[in-house]
Amino acid sequence: MSPRFRSVLDRFQEYKPGRRVTAPDGRSFKLSSNESPYGPLPSVLDVLAEAAREIHRYPDNACAELISEIAGHFGVPEEHVAVGCGSVGVAQHLFEAVGEPGAEVIYAWRSFEAYPLLADLSGVTSVKVPLREDETHDLDAMLAAVTPATRMILICNPNNPTGEVVRRAELEAFLDRVPRDVLVVLDEAYREYLTDPDVPDGLEIYPSRPNVAVLRTFSKAYGLAGLRVGFLVADPVVAAAIRKVYLTFSVNSLAQVAAIASLRAEKELLERVTVTVAERERVLAALRGQGWNAGPSQANFVWLRLGRRTLEFASLCEAAGVSVRPFPGEGARVSIGSPEENDAFLAVAASAAGVFERG
Repeated sequence: MSPRFRSVLDRFQEYKPGRRVTAPDGRSFKLSSNESPYGPLPSVLDVLAEAAREIHRYPDNACAELISEIAGHFGVPEEHVAVGCGSVGVAQHLFEAVGEPGAEVIYAWRSFEAYPLLADLSGVTSVKVPLREDETHDLDAMLAAVTPATRMILICNPNNPTGEVVRRAELEAFLDRVPRDVLVVLDEAYREYLTDPDVPDGLEIYPSRPNVAVLRTFSKAYGLAGLRVGFLVADPVVAAAIRKVYLTFSVNSLAQVAAIASLRAEKELLERVTVTVAERERVLAALRGQGWNAGPSQANFVWLRLGRRTLEFASLCEAAGVSVRPFPGEGARVSIGSPEENDAFLAVAASAAGVFERG
């Protein structure tokens, strides 16, 4: 007889990170995890080297300096800010804060693959609302799914993995109709890559809507994926609830100082984002020129709706040393990397386009 665990673990599929693959010739291009292709800035490395001298000490559990820096940088009160181990860590705290037997959480599907995992682990019921045919959130259907048991609605904007967005008029009309006791979370992990001026900034929306919270991360545009730090901005009642369930010392000392240094070097970091956005548009144009039905993206990745041939496409990429993120039966998400990495992917896509056309 073995120890007894929660029954949900019997059907639970743990999160699978993006893979790295290597071609027979030794080439390896990892485009499966939406990481920044650029290494840390020298100024960030300098503060990390200095902070490493103190790693025998516990970090500041309150993250006071980091929260102060975030608040000052984005022009929000400190009591509106909470932090966590990446934006997914903060999302976990949100699920824990609203979750109890019978509670429901609504989100679009397909969207960020961690949402159903966090829901299952927190004991809430997932209510998945299919995306529209154009890969956008169906906000009317999400609103229709609200019941007295609904505690939270997640809107990933831009959406991972499709890259599509919810625009201002539609979002505000939706928020006007959501019950005030339902928390609406705007997951803006890819906010810095936006070029569409009609996509609202959640930090401009939340002050007049106490049931709206905004999630951000340092893992993407700021290039700190390996250090794991994200944050939430919301009404102080919401932020206080997140701080109550915060896992002790989960934002380590190196992550804290690196995030502070990155905010102070934001101008230089966002210059890199401009390059990534230009590469995104180049990749999309090339894919369309090859005959692929590649939809628009406002993130640092592109999405190919491939259906039953998704794994076949991923295998062709892997054979060439290019890892992408396949979602079997649906499509493949391809991160935007360096020009060399993107060219390697486009070469595979060009050869695959002919194979798929004949198939």
